[in-house]
Amino acid sequence: MFITLEGSEGAGKSTLIKNLKKYFIDNSIEFIFTKEPGSTEEGAELRKLLLDKTIELDPISETFLLLADRIEHVRKIIHPALEKNKNILSDRYLDSTYAYQGAGRKINKEDLDKFIKPLNFPEPDLTIYLDLPVEEGLMRAKDRDTLDRFEEEEIDFFERIRDSYLKLAREDSNRIVTIDSTNSEKEVFELAKECIEKKLNES
Repeated sequence: MFITLEGSEGAGKSTLIKNLKKYFIDNSIEFIFTKEPGSTEEGAELRKLLLDKTIELDPISETFLLLADRIEHVRKIIHPALEKNKNILSDRYLDSTYAYQGAGRKINKEDLDKFIKPLNFPEPDLTIYLDLPVEEGLMRAKDRDTLDRFEEEEIDFFERIRDSYLKLAREDSNRIVTIDSTNSEKEVFELAKECIEKKLNES
């Protein structure tokens, strides 16, 4: 089972993952948790570059760096897990590219498809999207440590990203489940847990 978790800044992905990890361990449900970018040795170096706010990257360069990270991520972590029929949950995956680099950086979908489709990345069985109004998400992000290169973008950048995620969720409602992240931490966890357990029981 391949599950992905999506959401913009401050949506609560890290908190949800922490709660899911504890629940799965307590209930002896085996899950591999991973993330993009940065889960492989190569990806960790790419992540430093991508988040470094002292560096100005062309949107296409940024996209290719993220795709390089994903190629290694799929090759070293996702494919081996799926080949062994293991459950895997990735914090960010393909939808992030269409939301951030597509809508956020204004690269049209046709160009992204040309970059991405030939790579034949595996498609998730389930994607959970944590939706949150942009201003609230940015307020949450600013309460954390220093902001990275993405978090320092203008509000319009994040509005485009949120609109893109919502559009993706409407167009692929069989795969993408939207959870209102203005709900409490417990409510978000319960809704996500129910979605995942339902999918596991179907498989």
